[in-house]
Formats: sequence, C-alpha cells, structure tokens
Amino acid sequence: MELTNIPNIKHTDSGNFFVLAGPCAIEGEEMAMTIAERLVKITDNLRIPYVFKGSFKKANRSRIDSFSGIGDEKALRILRKVSETFGIPTVTDIHTNEDAPMAAEYVDVLQIPAFLVRQTDLVVAAAKTGKTVNLKKGQFMSPESMKHAVQKVLDCQNENVMVTDRGTMFGYQDMIVDFRGIPTMQHYATTVLDVTHSLQQPNQVAGVTGGRPDMIETIAKAGIAVGVDGIFIETHFDPANAKSDGANMLHLDYFEGLMQRLVAIRQTIQSF
Repeated sequence: MELTNIPNIKHTDSGNFFVLAGPCAIEGEEMAMTIAERLVKITDNLRIPYVFKGSFKKANRSRIDSFSGIGDEKALRILRKVSETFGIPTVTDIHTNEDAPMAAEYVDVLQIPAFLVRQTDLVVAAAKTGKTVNLKKGQFMSPESMKHAVQKVLDCQNENVMVTDRGTMFGYQDMIVDFRGIPTMQHYATTVLDVTHSLQQPNQVAGVTGGRPDMIETIAKAGIAVGVDGIFIETHFDPANAKSDGANMLHLDYFEGLMQRLVAIRQTIQSF
C-alpha cells in the first residue's frame, strides 16, 4: 500500500513500515519534547517514516476524576511546537465535530477514536478539513465493516485516509488481534496496527484500564510479519507515573531495540 499523503513525513523511500508513536496524552511541553527528541533520533537512524502522537485531551475516561488534559489549545500548541522543532508530522484524536477544525489548525493527522468511528458527523467533520484521517476500528466492528467508514471520508473528496486496528473485544476485560483483518482492511486503505491499545484490559473493577505491556513485542512482530503498513505505539519515559494509559505503554528505553528488530523482520519479509 502507498503511504497516506502526510506532510513532512520522511524516509518514505526506505521500504520500512511507518510509525505513529508518542505519549498517550500531552502532559506538558517538556515531556512532549523529550519524548519526541528521542523518537526522532531513533526513527531517523533506522530510516523509519515517523509521526508524533499525542492526545490534546482525553474524553473517554473510566472515572470522572481521571486525567483529561492540560487545556485544549495549550496542548495543541505543544503539538505544533513538536512539529516545527523536529520537522515531523503530528497526529491527535478528536471527539466532537467542533474539535476537527480546531485541531486541524495545529496537526497533520486527525484520528477518530475507535468508540466513535461510526459517528458519521464526526468522520465527515474530520474529512472536510482536508487533513489525513486515521480511522480506528471499533473494538465491536469487523474488519470488513471499516470499508464504510473509509467511504465516508472518500465521499468528502478527501483521499487521505487510513485505518487502524486496535483489537476486537470478545469478553468483558480483554481484546484479541485477529491478524486476518490486516490484509482485509488493506483493500480499503493504508492499514496500521495499534499495538499498545490492542493490549489494553478495559472495564477493570478499580475503574482504571489495565494492560499487558509484556506482549507489545509479540503483537508488533506479528503485525510486521503479516505486512501491516504502519505501527502505532504509545510510549513514555515513566509509564508507571504517566497520567493516562500507563498500564499498556512501552517504556521509552525499549523503543529503539524493538524498532531494530521490526526493521529486520520487514527486511527479511521483503527478501522473499
């Protein structure tokens, strides 16, 4: 599949998968810049096309006292600074129709959360900005049903669309990645595998989502082996104290080694 047209993205001639990576949420400027600097250095060295990810706010929280953000425009300005400082594209998720034009002023990719991907007005609002739209597959949806979400973007005369698998929920507190869905969704659009959210364990009794970060490498390797176009990974230098989704994030210290192994797998696959 061709890489979706994302401004400023580098190394698209490398033959590598691309990566959307960063913290779950923007907690402040210093943390965002620190994470971005390390990720840019790693992906540049490995010639991996890279998009910095950070949520400017978190609307889907288990409890009312969960961290939701530092302020919309403050977080969006930090995302713009990351982009301008390192010369890289950025992605953030939106939750309301009004978010779309606001976020589009600051970032290159608008992401539709999995639990909102069937909301036609939200998808259309994102598509009409002209930005690349990343549609996350609902945990409750089949891969085949994503063709309709993609078509909504295309019907708005926006061909810059990709889809992201983040697992399917078969029970109350766990999700499974069905790797058959990757080639299926590649018929509709560039396809990404969200490794870390696929390992979430939602609906915990404590009201805080759990996770299986020990399985990040397993899921990522499998995704590359079956030919996924891109990988989505949330990472932080201190996941235990991250303000959102720390239970399933990859520690930043492990990111480089994982990318080296994934690049080796991609190169092996391409040699056949």
